[in-house]
Amino acid sequence: MAYVRKDAATLTRTEKSRFVKALLELKRRGEYDEFVRVHLAHFNPDGESGLRAAHMAPSFLPWHRRLLLDLENALRRVDSSVTIPYWDWTRDRTATSTPWTADLLGGNGRLSDRQVTTGPFAHRTGDWPLKEGVTDTEFLTRDLGRSRDPIGLPGRNDLEWALKDAVYDVSPWDSTVTRGFRNKLEGWGTGRGSASWRNHNRVHRWVGGTMLGAASVNDPVFWLHHAFVDLQWQRWQRRHGGARYLPATPPGSGEAQHGRIVARRQQLPPWDVTPAELEDVGRIYRYA
Repeated sequence: MAYVRKDAATLTRTEKSRFVKALLELKRRGEYDEFVRVHLAHFNPDGESGLRAAHMAPSFLPWHRRLLLDLENALRRVDSSVTIPYWDWTRDRTATSTPWTADLLGGNGRLSDRQVTTGPFAHRTGDWPLKEGVTDTEFLTRDLGRSRDPIGLPGRNDLEWALKDAVYDVSPWDSTVTRGFRNKLEGWGTGRGSASWRNHNRVHRWVGGTMLGAASVNDPVFWLHHAFVDLQWQRWQRRHGGARYLPATPPGSGEAQHGRIVARRQQLPPWDVTPAELEDVGRIYRYA
């Protein structure tokens, strides 16, 4: 029977507590940091050579779906009642709304060094030291809304702009494409400055701090953000009659993207799974 991922704003006090406790237990066991390492290992920009599986490529959505499932399975081994909630950033849009409460993820970073000092992941608790992908600090940082150069979160119109595109992705299958649902949702825009960051990418920018780099998994909001992104993939599929992942076949040997992206039935590293196998997860979970 499929379990349910809920809107973080609807969680009960008990549900919040159990989710947080399960995350802290994974951290205590050393399991959580492996998820950071996996994300770091697959953070390959399209300006570099080699395969891109996690970002700037069609497999952005299935890759993160599988990462979410792995984290969720780990959480449910700790507490079978736990699922990953999602943060609807089109509705909960301030630095004091869900999920930035003391009983869930804690709040913004302090002005001096952006260190998060409230909530269960604050450095002072000793329960959430950052160990992977960090250089000079081991504490969680946030700069919600980017205080020195403010930006806003994406809104419903931004999501609609992506959702109404009936094509999943288009050649050259990278960060430069201006058509296709995948990049409109992932958010690599044209131009310069904050206007070029759309949807998923803009949320990372809005949170700031730890969420800005390849080690963004160090901030637990990463999972709530990506669960909402994953929900948009489901909504897009329903709207467009189960439209499929593209490309269906790998680029040929003479094409620039040969060996650089994952086609629908190719293996998605680091797992033994294909994007096609991740298109329908209705038997595993659903969204409330």
